Amino acid sequence: MFSLLLLMLLAHSRWVATANITNGYSSIVKNIFILSGQSNMSGRGGVFNQTTLAGMVNLTWDGVVPPECQPNPSIFRLSSGLTWIKAQEPLHKDIDVNKTCGVGPGMSFANTLKKDPNIGVIGLVPCAIGGTNVTQWARGGWLYNEMIRRTKAALQGGGTIRGMLWYQGESDAINLEDAQLYKGRLKKFFKHVRKDLQLPTLPIIQVALATAPGPYMEVIRKAQLGIKLPNVRSVDAKGLPIGPDLLHLTTPAQVQLGQMLADAFLQTQKVLLPSLD
Repeated sequence: MFSLLLLMLLAHSRWVATANITNGYSSIVKNIFILSGQSNMSGRGGVFNQTTLAGMVNLTWDGVVPPECQPNPSIFRLSSGLTWIKAQEPLHKDIDVNKTCGVGPGMSFANTLKKDPNIGVIGLVPCAIGGTNVTQWARGGWLYNEMIRRTKAALQGGGTIRGMLWYQGESDAINLEDAQLYKGRLKKFFKHVRKDLQLPTLPIIQVALATAPGPYMEVIRKAQLGIKLPNVRSVDAKGLPIGPDLLHLTTPAQVQLGQMLADAFLQTQKVLLPSLD
């Protein structure tokens, strides 16, 4: 199934690879944030309405956008065609193309940051793909390369990469070996991102799992909460409301998570931490 998705995304990427940020918004986006991981970052808030067609269960988004996630004239997102457009939910609708996307934490995060008068125009770079294992985000793989490509494209009109939001790990909780190796793989991923973006102290805010489809969630959570790297902070999603599928956060939970991520990011701005080797 993932191989089919990969082929679809590769074809899609070949089409957008020649696109450039040429619209009038590119020069005003100053604060760039990467949104990466799997489905709870991509956003499944409100995606619970099921219909059955030809024996297939289809999920639909309820279309409910809470006030905290409403569009803001100073918040943009990088589309799949590498164009800055005004951000609105679902942020990942043209990125996580094989799934039904709903509300994620990105808009709540950005709108919370906008309460700070010192925060200028925000640009969000959605990169999350549902159902992905951390090994599929390893350096040199398609997901990793696409994330780096999109992030570098976001810089074409100027601006600064201010941070990365990372919510992933559910898929690694299925297999014991994956769970046991998760911490080392995640640290290597963070270090590679910083090196390839030439940002050795890039703030990274990761989310400790709230749910998982496998039995090793606590092993993953321990690894996430045990990461000790400068300017890497963790927010704990455990206890936030989850939907009837028992896997994805509800819309209100995503709103709260976005606010938690914003608070954690702002904390990284208050302390000057040493660079990584």
